[in-house]
Amino acid sequence: MHHLRTTCRGCDSVDPVKFLSLGKTPLANSFLNSPSEFPEEKSFPLDVYFCKECSLVQLLDVVDPEVLFRDYIYVTGTSDTIAAHNIHYAKTVRSLLNLSSADLVVEVASNDGSLLKCFDSRTLGIEPALNIAEKARAAGIDTVTEFFTYEVALMLRAERGAARAVIANNVLAHVDDPRGFLRGAAAMVEGDGMVIAEVPYLGDLIQKVEYDTIYHEHLSYFSMTALVKLFGSAGLSVVRIDRVPVHGGSVRIYAQRQDHTPNHSRDALDMCRHENQHGLTSLATMVDFANSVEEHKTTLLHLLATLLFEGKTIVGYGAPAKGNTLLNYCGISTNILQYTVDKNPMKVGKFTPGQHVPVREVSALVSERPDYVMILAWNFADEIIRQQDEYRRNGGLFIVPIPTPKIVGL
Repeated sequence: MHHLRTTCRGCDSVDPVKFLSLGKTPLANSFLNSPSEFPEEKSFPLDVYFCKECSLVQLLDVVDPEVLFRDYIYVTGTSDTIAAHNIHYAKTVRSLLNLSSADLVVEVASNDGSLLKCFDSRTLGIEPALNIAEKARAAGIDTVTEFFTYEVALMLRAERGAARAVIANNVLAHVDDPRGFLRGAAAMVEGDGMVIAEVPYLGDLIQKVEYDTIYHEHLSYFSMTALVKLFGSAGLSVVRIDRVPVHGGSVRIYAQRQDHTPNHSRDALDMCRHENQHGLTSLATMVDFANSVEEHKTTLLHLLATLLFEGKTIVGYGAPAKGNTLLNYCGISTNILQYTVDKNPMKVGKFTPGQHVPVREVSALVSERPDYVMILAWNFADEIIRQQDEYRRNGGLFIVPIPTPKIVGL
């Protein structure tokens, strides 16, 4: 179920350096059904390492993907922000590749098919979560339930023909063999076809102290330096980079096979030089980040303790995986946060892993009127505050914990 890697997954170097420990925590999406399950809950080390050879930031504690992903609780279709993001994403890819209705677009880790629905071409989703894949099929998206590997790629290429685009959205960081994953994606395209991967960007994580995005599903945290090396080792050249605001700041990488485009673009190489000049390839920067994480915890707990001392009630909004890293690292349980609310019906009625905060329906905010709502899904803070206008008009205030804890709505 769990093993410790001895080498870097980006370049096989044998000496990645640990620079941050967030303690032993349960899996971020392993919600509990009832208090009777609390005693049996398993926890795993959440330690972060830096590779001095290829600059990849990563976890070396690997939990079996069968445990993490076969029965999954995150769906992409519940957020207005993601829906708008997907429409623009598909439009960009359609335009870039001049896609026709006959072209094949493949998405790896396609979730409920929300992105593929935005394409007019032939589509194929690859989604290992059996329950989520069923939702996609019910929505008319052709979906196979496999973990994507080089071998699966060759099988699908033989069955379906070459794809014009292979899209990997927020999945490259989840796989223990990213080089094999990218080799598989490269094998599915030909000619000017593209492999397109979107990942949270390490530069944003460091700058905005987004340590809550670190959890066991996210094995890698990518700088462009690490990505360029990784794509190159898989036979791909990076031809374009888009910076996108989603998930706290991400990069979308467009790549083509080296037999079509031999070299990385100037933009990609310039970004690598910029990272080197600004310390993103330096262990010292990572150590500074670890110190900032500790300071953030102190600041947030001081704010919450002050409000509780004043007799205020505090609840949460959202039950995202990132929220569980925050709650567990900071030790925030029901003695601080009475409950949290979420729009995902698969989470309502359950308890968060580790701190066992009950998850309730969003309507509780208006009916119970807590004084403060801490937005655990802070990457959707603007959308959430807009949607909860009635709560705010009744005097409710919000706490946005990242990057620096602040009160909103005064």
